[in-house]
Amino acid sequence: MATLKIFFFVLLIQCTIFTGSSRQLKKSNVNIDSYGDNTFNVISFGAIGDGKKDDSKGFKRAWDAVCDSSTPSPTFLVPQGKTFLLQPLTFNGKHCNSNNITFQIDGRIIAPTKPSAWECNTNCHRWIGFKNFDGLHIQGSGTINGQGDNWWKLSCKDNQKGFMIGHSKNVDIKGLTFEDSPKMHIAFEDSTSIHATQLTIKAPGNSPNTDGIHIQRSTNVSIHNTTIQTGDDCISIGDGSKYINITNIECGPGHGISIESLGIMGKTEEVEFVHVRNVSFHGTTNGVRIKTWQGGHGHARNIRFEDITFHTSTRPIVIDQYYCPHKQCKNQTSAVEINNIAYENINDTSHKETAVQLSCSESSPCRNITMKNIN
Repeated sequence: MATLKIFFFVLLIQCTIFTGSSRQLKKSNVNIDSYGDNTFNVISFGAIGDGKKDDSKGFKRAWDAVCDSSTPSPTFLVPQGKTFLLQPLTFNGKHCNSNNITFQIDGRIIAPTKPSAWECNTNCHRWIGFKNFDGLHIQGSGTINGQGDNWWKLSCKDNQKGFMIGHSKNVDIKGLTFEDSPKMHIAFEDSTSIHATQLTIKAPGNSPNTDGIHIQRSTNVSIHNTTIQTGDDCISIGDGSKYINITNIECGPGHGISIESLGIMGKTEEVEFVHVRNVSFHGTTNGVRIKTWQGGHGHARNIRFEDITFHTSTRPIVIDQYYCPHKQCKNQTSAVEINNIAYENINDTSHKETAVQLSCSESSPCRNITMKNIN
């Protein structure tokens, strides 16, 4: 897949799409004194950064200038020492002049506190999004806070995303802190060649559906040296994902690292070539998990977990071909194939007596499951 959706924190309510347009900025309203010819500071384009006034228009003006810039490597700067309030935004790189754009986020970005304050109608599926980029760097020492407390009280079950990268390639994201997303914190969708490192992702352990990082329909994704503490999966990997490399992760609280719910409603879904290594789980409800729905088709195969440590996790190793989050699910004969799964150098203290649970289908049983040095 040659694309990947980056969307900041969960819930993007009817995004406003920011593209480099032919519309020219009015010099009377914009101070173009940026930090050099290739740096575009949002303050220079009307953003205030007091945490109270909506800074979305200032970000839009700065983005238009970056996208239209003739400099080969422009930088969009969110300066430190300021807090910027943003409504849902999407940055679209499709018509930009440069394929080497940097978002330098050193300040603090926050979402509206109340769900009713989000400026959207019914399409509230993401907050901050990036799409149609080929060559994008998102980095800095800043914090992106979705202020999800009031969202968690709602019964909404939508797969909303806070920070989303989609339909993009050659994207790296580094150094940022993500906090309290209404739902998923970061989503990589329909993208390829994505590299995430040195991230910190935090939400209360009882916050619902606040996955740290979700990967869907994406290839060549690497996640390294990252700490994730949330109320759902630290990392979830969904349909269409392959060549995923996850290393040096601190996970917990949360639900562990999951190959996610494949085959729902009889769909054909596939995940393959996943390598998870050097991960430490702390108090998670699960550890490394593969879960598929009955009645589905496709496969989860060529997956390796190694050098894993668990500290009082409830279910450290799980394969479940009968996944059903409801009280009752109809028994079905077809199942997503699970094949060539390896576990090596696993050290565990389990919260319950059963540390390894393999629930495999009778009609399409798990095949080639290997375990070595499991303590």
